[in-house]
Amino acid sequence: MNDAVLEIRKMTVRYSGSAADAVRGVDLTLRPGECAGVIGESGSGKSSLALASLGLLRKRADVEGSVLFKGVELNGLSESAMERYRWSRIAIVFQNGLDVLNPVIAVGEQIAECIRRHSGEGKAAAAEKTRRLLEMVGLRASWSDAYPHQLSGGMRQKALVAMALSCDPEVLLVDEPTMALDAVSKREIVELLLRLRAERGFAMLVISHELPVVSAMTSRVMVMYSGSVLEEGPTEALLKDPLHPYTRGLISSSPSVNPYRDMWGIPGEVVVAGEKQCPFFNRCTQRVDGCAGELPALKTVRDGRRVACIRDGIVTLLGGSGIDKTYGAGERSVAACVDCSLEVRAGEVCALIGESGSGKTTLAEILSGIARPDSGEVLFEGRPVRGNSETSKTGGIQIVFQDPLSATNEHLTIEETVREPLDILREGTKTERLRVAREALKNVQLPSDEDFLKRRCFMLSGGQRQRVAVARALVMRPKLLIADEISAMLDPSTAANMLRLLKGLQNSQGFAMLFVTHDLALAQKIADRVYVMRRGRIIEHGTTEDVLGAPKEEYTKLLMSGPCAVRSA
Repeated sequence: MNDAVLEIRKMTVRYSGSAADAVRGVDLTLRPGECAGVIGESGSGKSSLALASLGLLRKRADVEGSVLFKGVELNGLSESAMERYRWSRIAIVFQNGLDVLNPVIAVGEQIAECIRRHSGEGKAAAAEKTRRLLEMVGLRASWSDAYPHQLSGGMRQKALVAMALSCDPEVLLVDEPTMALDAVSKREIVELLLRLRAERGFAMLVISHELPVVSAMTSRVMVMYSGSVLEEGPTEALLKDPLHPYTRGLISSSPSVNPYRDMWGIPGEVVVAGEKQCPFFNRCTQRVDGCAGELPALKTVRDGRRVACIRDGIVTLLGGSGIDKTYGAGERSVAACVDCSLEVRAGEVCALIGESGSGKTTLAEILSGIARPDSGEVLFEGRPVRGNSETSKTGGIQIVFQDPLSATNEHLTIEETVREPLDILREGTKTERLRVAREALKNVQLPSDEDFLKRRCFMLSGGQRQRVAVARALVMRPKLLIADEISAMLDPSTAANMLRLLKGLQNSQGFAMLFVTHDLALAQKIADRVYVMRRGRIIEHGTTEDVLGAPKEEYTKLLMSGPCAVRSA
């Protein structure tokens, strides 16, 4: 039995004169009393979806698909027939009070007009209901005589809520309810809407780019990009563990969700995709050739989670399981790795943290193929990692070691050092290899002129040599970069510049990174997920916020409390 109060099926919206769809085949179901959310960047089609549902785009756009209110088809109704459903059955809270409210008519009169028009009440009854509505949303009834410009942004938003609820709708569409409001006003609006929904029982669709608002108000969320739905699922699960690269990018871009990390937006610009192409293709960090020729369907990949991706969402690049490694024998044996399991997904940064001697570097070397485990398995894109099977080719794994002085041959020129991996593989012509080397040096903010290229590596500072080592790794266009304590031997300023540069490159080029460090502050600054290692074992792992914000293991708590605490443990 279908108990939906609002159903949208295969909705497509194309504005007059536009060559692309603003909304592209979107389905949405809203049940009585439910609160669902829609998130996405500006221009993703969120507001167009809401406006088209109410038939408010008829003069500006072609709208195809079905909009059912309790089984009644609304799309295609005459304007007069549609008026019987707007406000009285389905209402909308618009996002900008100054644009929506008439500047030369008092706020109370505008609300009363809505009541008279859609419920047929007389002037006196409408005026009395308006006063009650204003008080219900936390405004004094005396503000009824005020003009929109005399109200603050938060007060105007409350007035819009009062107007939307003036005819007791069963469905409320809320479009960016807290945009441009201060923190106190945002909280008041969120609490107000949640309280009114609980009291009146209407269903609500919250459209917002503010993730904390969606998190606080909704139980289910849909992610839109360039008119298409890319992911859908329970709000808490989706925001904690996004399955689509675009959703992860939205979350990583939100300072309120990631208060300790630098903000990095999603690289690239929105490009109109072809009819048979993933809409996120040009910005995706894990795209493959097939993504350019197939429009992915939104399908279930696990309980309650749906993703539109031919790779079923974010893929696991590197997976290590049951890794053991012991050095020496008998009483002098040292268990460097004990049953270690770890995974790194496409486009993310994982931090492997622990004190010196915990086994981090050994595990990193095993994961890259430099060292062999005694037992266990390492897979990269599903292929076993053995020796240099993944480090000796482009698009594989590269590792940057912690000592900038021994990481490069001091007698080679900078050009020879950076170009050497390409020379070994004979990638392209010598001229092409030189061009790639120059570009890599520019990317790590080093000169690429002839004079600099001919210098020997021993002539460089430690920070410069470390950047040369990064450039050497990046010429191989790795999908995964393992950075082993690359800032440990640098002064704080050089280390900060180095790490910000590396994180910027990771964000713009889309490679994943395993960042090996004993510095929790650095891990907190750049990592999406964290693995904590102690005495050869991984003892705790999870999102950076969970592990470092609320550690479960006493050892992790000691690491968080400072170096003196760790030494005394």
